[in-house]
Amino acid sequence: MVANILLGLFGLGIVVFVHELGHFVAARLVGIDVEAFSVGWGKPVLKKTFRGVEYRLGMFPLGGYCKMRGHDDVKGADGDAEAEPEKGSYFGASPIRRIAVCFAGPFFNLVFAAVVFSFVWGFGVEFSDQGNRIVLASDVTGQTYPADEAGLRTGDRIVEVDGRETRLWHEIHRAFARNPGRVMPVTVERDGAIVRLDSHVVPVMDRNTGAGRIGISPWFDTRVMSVVPDSAACRAGLAAGDRVVEVNGRDVRNNVDVILAAAESPRRVTVVFERGGVRQTGVLDVDPSEGILGLVWETGVERTPALSPPAALVRGVRETGRALGDSIHGISLLFRGVNLTQAVSGPLRITHMVGDIATSGFEHRGLAGMLHSAAHFLAFISIALGIMNLLPLPILDGGQIVLYVVEIIRRKPTPPKALRIFQTVGVVLVFGLMIFALFGDIMFLGRAGGG
Repeated sequence: MVANILLGLFGLGIVVFVHELGHFVAARLVGIDVEAFSVGWGKPVLKKTFRGVEYRLGMFPLGGYCKMRGHDDVKGADGDAEAEPEKGSYFGASPIRRIAVCFAGPFFNLVFAAVVFSFVWGFGVEFSDQGNRIVLASDVTGQTYPADEAGLRTGDRIVEVDGRETRLWHEIHRAFARNPGRVMPVTVERDGAIVRLDSHVVPVMDRNTGAGRIGISPWFDTRVMSVVPDSAACRAGLAAGDRVVEVNGRDVRNNVDVILAAAESPRRVTVVFERGGVRQTGVLDVDPSEGILGLVWETGVERTPALSPPAALVRGVRETGRALGDSIHGISLLFRGVNLTQAVSGPLRITHMVGDIATSGFEHRGLAGMLHSAAHFLAFISIALGIMNLLPLPILDGGQIVLYVVEIIRRKPTPPKALRIFQTVGVVLVFGLMIFALFGDIMFLGRAGGG
């Protein structure tokens, strides 16, 4: 947990720094004086003034801020008297220039994401993916899901969803997750033959996430990738590379078969496994407080091709556009009855998730895997931060842009009193949203910490 949080803070700090850097660069270009630009927060431990800007290194080197002259100075707020703003100050600039400064932060977040995606595709790295073979959730729960109603079966390979080829699990997951309630034709490979299902699949929306679900999971073969230390499997002598072929007298083909067979005798599980072509038997005495066998199944490995710089840039921009669409789609789902305490992530949860993805990537695929996983997630967080800041809410960049557009239409500055009220409402709204998100984060971290 501590490692996850530290890594997550570092990653989140990068995204926030990029956002503030956008504001800084735009302010300098349009002639707004920047009094200070800080890397990190808190009391400055280092200061250096260069060309009128005080550059700072904060005590907590995470994120940063850009302090523009007059940005927080609303004169005459107790009345409608308008004071002439100083030249070079934020409100001394034209509305168009202020809009450019506000937009630059989110724009830099998008550029950062495109650069990250381009590097990933330029170098080419390995990543885990389970392919397109599926297991029905109904095999475990006994309930009926959209997948069952459409005629899908465990062992099917989903080769096409809504007219698009699906070769990997993340392609299948994304297709259904983005389309809750939509009728989707599906084609599968079954027993070596291509079958177009007579009934279409209609994903149901998960109220906790807003994503579409049809009741399937990826098929994991029973080859062991690793064994959890001090677990029942570890004590029984199982090791990475073993293939489990029988559990409690039942043949098993995938991880769900193992779960179902083990459930027949959950505290003492007899496992037959192959090692070096020789079958061996192990007895797993499962600690009731743990409740797990301790087996981690082998995942499929895919490798992105190392593209030339121009091709990588094109792919990076394309990935950014797709992620941008996903972010906008995700925001729209917030108004469709999702559980907001689960669907809205605050800084604590995002920090944990960034770190968790990085450490998980390292455990499974080493340093390259960690960098690949963390880079992808940072790019998505950067895009989400940019989009959220463009929402037309007071105090956010989007709200400020709306205010300045109104100023252009009215052809006169917003009265200071109205501006102060606008900012106050924005502070209250954002603060309330943060409290709400932090409440959800605390519940999430409590569940994560408790297993």
